[in-house]
This record gives sequence, C-alpha cells and structure tokens, in this order.
Amino acid sequence: MRQTAAMAEADRTWMVDTLLALLQTPSPAGRTDAVMQLIGDIFDDFGVPFSLTRRGALTAELPGESATTDRALVVHADTIGCMVRRLKDNGRLEVIPVGTFSARFAAGARVRIFSDDPDEFITGTVLPLKASGHAFGDEIDLQPTDWEHVEVRVDRQVHSREDLVRLGLQIGDFVALIASPELTADGYIVSRHLDGKAGVAIALALAKNFAENKVVLPHRTMVMITITEEVGHGASHGLPADVAELVSVDNAVCAPGQHSIEDGVTIPMADLHGPFDYHLTRKLCRLAEEQGIKCARDVFRFYRSDAAAAIEAGAGTRAALVGFGLDGSHGWERTHLDSLQAVYCLLHSWLQTPLTFAKWDAKPSGKLRDFPSSKQPAPSERWVPLARGEHDPPGEAWPGSHWPPSEGPQS
Repeated sequence: MRQTAAMAEADRTWMVDTLLALLQTPSPAGRTDAVMQLIGDIFDDFGVPFSLTRRGALTAELPGESATTDRALVVHADTIGCMVRRLKDNGRLEVIPVGTFSARFAAGARVRIFSDDPDEFITGTVLPLKASGHAFGDEIDLQPTDWEHVEVRVDRQVHSREDLVRLGLQIGDFVALIASPELTADGYIVSRHLDGKAGVAIALALAKNFAENKVVLPHRTMVMITITEEVGHGASHGLPADVAELVSVDNAVCAPGQHSIEDGVTIPMADLHGPFDYHLTRKLCRLAEEQGIKCARDVFRFYRSDAAAAIEAGAGTRAALVGFGLDGSHGWERTHLDSLQAVYCLLHSWLQTPLTFAKWDAKPSGKLRDFPSSKQPAPSERWVPLARGEHDPPGEAWPGSHWPPSEGPQS
C-alpha cells in the first residue's frame, strides 16, 4: 500500500515560524541585505556552510556522495516593492514599481520608506490621487489605476517638496510594502510577499532537517538564495558549472483558467520562456505519485522564475519548477500549510534520488550512442492518403516537359 509522505510536526512548526520572520523583514529587490543577514544567521545556527556573492546572493552546500556539486535548489528572498521617482510639491511621493505588479494592488498598502540612513525608516500609505469619497464622490471610481495615479502619503508633518528634503528623503529611496502576515485557524497563510519567502522557508527547513540528521545525499547539493528574481536576473550568476539538475521553488498560480492547487504541489510544464526539462519534470511527477503527494500540472503564460535566468546565463543543466499554491500573486497573497508541506516532502524525496540519468547526466556532454533518446520516443511520421479507401502508393515524380517547346506558338 502506498504511503503518503509526511513532515514532522516540529519541522512544520519551525518552517512556519521562520516564514513569519522572513515576511516581517523587508526585502524589495535591490535592498535585500537585512534579509540575507537573517538567512545567514539561520544557516549558521544548524552548521551548514555558505558563502555570499559580491552582490549578496547566498550559496550553501548540503553534503553528498558525489565529487562535484550536481544539484541546485534555488529560491529567492527578494520581493516586489517601490522606489521614489519624485518628491511632490504636496509633500507626497510619486513611486515606480520594483518588479512587475499593478498599482491596483499597491493602493491601500501600508509601507516603510527607507532613506540612505540605514538606521531609520518612515511609515506611509499608498493612496490614489483622489482618496476621499467625501471630497470626490463618484470620481473615486473613475480615476485610472496606473502608477501615475497613486502616491505615498508620508506619516510626518510634511506639506511640500522642501519638507520632504528636510526629512532626508530623496529620489531612489526604497519603499517596502508591509507584509502583515496572518495565520488562520484553517491553515491558510495570508500575507504580502509569500511569493519568494515561502520558498525560502521550505529550503531552510530542508537544510535544517538534513543537517540535524547528518544526512549525506547521493549528490552534493547547492541551496541558492537569490536576491533579484523579481527583476528578472536572480540565478544568472553563482551556479557551479557541474550542476546537472536545478529545481527552482516559487509560487504556483491559483487563478481562473489555471490548474495549480493550494493544498498540494504544482509542477509546471512550461512558463513564458518555454517548456521545462521533459525528463526532470516527469521524474518529479512520478515521485509525487509514488510518495502519495497531491500533485497537479500547470502551464504559466505570464511567468518567469530563477530557472529562466540560469538557463539564459548559460547554465548547462536540466531545469524544473516546483510550486506552492498561491492565490492573488503580487497582491494580498494566500497559500496553505498543506501546500508548503507537499513541496517540502517532494523535494525531500527528490534530493535523495540519483540523477535523472545517472550515467549520462554525470558529465556535461557525451557521445550520441550514449544519449538516452529512447526515453523520449518520437515515431517517424508516415505518408497518409488524403482520401480513405483503396489507393495506390505514390509513384515516380513527373519529370516535367522541355522548355521551350519544339512546336506551337511558344516555340
């Protein structure tokens, strides 16, 4: 009888507590040093060695039997946010998005504004230009919802551009949306910035479990935590050349017309940049079935992950995406603990398996005779007549006639 994979209650509790700490540490793409300090301290706590790239992405290694680092588990700690574009004459701030999201989902958000002073922040609220129904009536619902029609109201006595300058605010200051996480009685987590940080919490829980149990995996594995996924180039640097399999962990799109699930794991077959690796994605699907993990497939049309950044940067690895179900991505997001657990259990199983093709994938290239093409059959097409019934096989091609003709008006 098939046994359903499970996560120890202590590990699950630790993962949730860690997620809440991550969510409450602001980290819009471009201003991520504080969250990376937190993540580094966590790795230190359970003795997993790691290093940081020049710009601050983190790479940790889980021990394995292989001589080289053959696998990579990639998550991102950066989030969407805003940046100050203009100090306005009315004492408010015009902002642009950091990452791709609609001003509709920013309006009403409480924010922290970070000046160049690392020890200070100022709170505020993103509001439409016409924010009071008592003043504007129906015009409230008629105004556009783009970024030029919202502004940040600063929680200080400021009424002019000069007041903002005296406060120390400048063009280029970061504005972080406050996450305000909630954990419901039914196991839902509702918050901003689950996109990214839920994946980080899962990766940290896996690293903690393997470290505390002194597990030596079949293959040395890099856990990579990127800091610029939301702006498109997260995993573009830092991967070892030997990595043969890369799995990016990110949100799965729960929305009308999609097939992602909030109470299990979703394995996307393709995103905006094309199909994920055929063999690795199907291996993950098989593992989910074998482990009794609720699983769905999906295809994402308007989506990019760290996997795309790695491949575009030249990584010669198989790449796949594993998603935790997320409703309302880049807005007020919601996931469920069951989905986080399902992703954890699938990755826990995957990391303890051999490479998809143990012999072939051990090297970056090889001979055609060794290529495992039989695992992806594509029978040759055959000639089919246009009409049903009796037919003669195609004859010799007509050779045509000599030109110009020897007789007639065209001779």
